[in-house]
Amino acid sequence: MPDRLHQKKLRAEKRKYRIRKKISGTKDRPRLVVYKSLKHIYAQLVNDLNGQVLTGVSSLTPEVKKQIKNGLSKTKVSEVVGLTIARKAIEKGIKQIVFDRSIYPYHGRIKALAEKAREGGLKF
Repeated sequence: MPDRLHQKKLRAEKRKYRIRKKISGTKDRPRLVVYKSLKHIYAQLVNDLNGQVLTGVSSLTPEVKKQIKNGLSKTKVSEVVGLTIARKAIEKGIKQIVFDRSIYPYHGRIKALAEKAREGGLKF
């Protein structure tokens, strides 16, 4: 592995642990974990005390796929995922969350998902 790529991965891991050190999800206020790949975006609500995933949504979830049209930008898809995770959380009685952006900067698709989750009724 080239040295530059190795350094980039190490910086990303440090960033991830620095963020996770400060936040933790509980039953009343679960952690909203976001993961993005080149094609898709995933969001989960996690109770860290029990090690339990409460609910999850991704751009591959059937209810989201119905709303996504071909040619829709990845940012717009992230907005749909944000609204869907907010709706599912409110159905389970969850209104307060902790946002975990992982290694990603709060920009672009991550920001779009977070803002739409707020619009959907989640507070963080």
